[in-house]
Amino acid sequence: MNAKSSSTGTFLQGRACRIDLSVPRVMGILNLTPDSFYDGGRHAGVDLALRQAAQMVEEGADLLDLGGESTRPGALAVSAEEELERVVPVVRALRRELDIPLSIDTTKSSVAEAALAEGAHFINDVSAMEFDPAMAAVIAGAGAGVFLMHTRGTPETMQHDIRYRDLIAEVMGYLELGARRALDAGIGTESICLDPGIGFGKSLEGNLAILRNLSRLGALGYPLLLGTSRKSFIGKILGLDDPQDRLFGSVSTVALAVAQGTKIFRVHDVRATREAALMAAAVCHC
Repeated sequence: MNAKSSSTGTFLQGRACRIDLSVPRVMGILNLTPDSFYDGGRHAGVDLALRQAAQMVEEGADLLDLGGESTRPGALAVSAEEELERVVPVVRALRRELDIPLSIDTTKSSVAEAALAEGAHFINDVSAMEFDPAMAAVIAGAGAGVFLMHTRGTPETMQHDIRYRDLIAEVMGYLELGARRALDAGIGTESICLDPGIGFGKSLEGNLAILRNLSRLGALGYPLLLGTSRKSFIGKILGLDDPQDRLFGSVSTVALAVAQGTKIFRVHDVRATREAALMAAAVCHC
């Protein structure tokens, strides 16, 4: 199940785009929601979103991840109609103004279908396509790539039970099922990337266990996406209640993950992450 190599290294195939993974890549977070844990409301609306997207591209983002529904712990679901109103105009504007691959952070097939029709390249599904049984067919039909994440329950409930008999084994099993769901729908092996879901149904120690075992998760045969950016477990370890203060802790996890072979990082801080990742890759020859 290994992603095949191109002449310049491994790659991830999206809809009408290919991301070279011979070096670490940075996915810039573009939240279009009023209630995300770090930057809720800052980039809502087309003009603000375009400004932030252009800034992230200037700082070296390799792709952007747009979200119209918060997935922070405790967040309530929004309707597909509301999510579409937040996401589709921004996708349309970005495709017109910027030349960069776009990922859509959604668990709803209707949102995915509309965004892909506007030119999005990837779908980032935090349920590994479990919540909406139509999602896999929509992605396959569009020839898009997919990011599949492990979670336990919905964002509203996922922190209610964070006990596991064997966390790493359960995460691996869940992601394997998601990858099988994708393959059975006709999504190509080279279009699949896995995310262990830091902060999604995990305790502090669980998040650390995942970070210690990224190379084991990589043995599933797909590239890994990691999202630790400014999350609460960093704040708990460092005694930093405000997400604004968690940049240094965030980039340290990136450097350690690069050393274990992780390829893509979903972050708020593009330049700092890119520099940390490239430096770590140079030291580790990875």
